Amino acid sequence: MSETAEHAIILFAHGARDERWSETLSQLRGRVQRALPNAHVSTAFLEFQSPSLVEVLGNAERAGCTRIDVVPIFWASGGHVANDVPPLIESFRAAHPDVQLRLLPVISELPGLLDFIAAAVVDAGQTSDAQRPTLDAP
Repeated sequence: MSETAEHAIILFAHGARDERWSETLSQLRGRVQRALPNAHVSTAFLEFQSPSLVEVLGNAERAGCTRIDVVPIFWASGGHVANDVPPLIESFRAAHPDVQLRLLPVISELPGLLDFIAAAVVDAGQTSDAQRPTLDAP
C-alpha cells in the first residue's frame, strides 16, 4: 500500500463468524493492490468481522485519500447494499465533503463478470481435478 495514496479502494463484504470466510477476500485485496500499487486497498465488513466500513473510510481519509471507491463484494443489490450501505456512505460524505466517494456496483454487475463466471463454470465441468487451478494462483 502506498503511504501517500490519494485513491482508496475498499472491498466491502458482509463478514462472517468464521474468519476463514474472508480468506478469499484477503486474496482479492492482495491482487487488487498488486494491480494498483499506488492505491490504498483495504477490506471492510458490515458485521461479524472488523474493521467496519466506517473505520476504513476514516482510515483512508486520514491517510490523505481524496478519492475513495467502495466495492460491495455482494452478489446482488439486496437489503444490505440497498438499505444499510447508503446511510453509511451519506454520513461520510456529509462529514467529508472534499472526499470524492463512490459506491461501485456489486460484483455481479461488474462488466464481464457474469460471462467470466459462466465460462469458468463450463470449463470446471470439463476439467479434471488435477488440472484445476488453486485459489493461491497469482
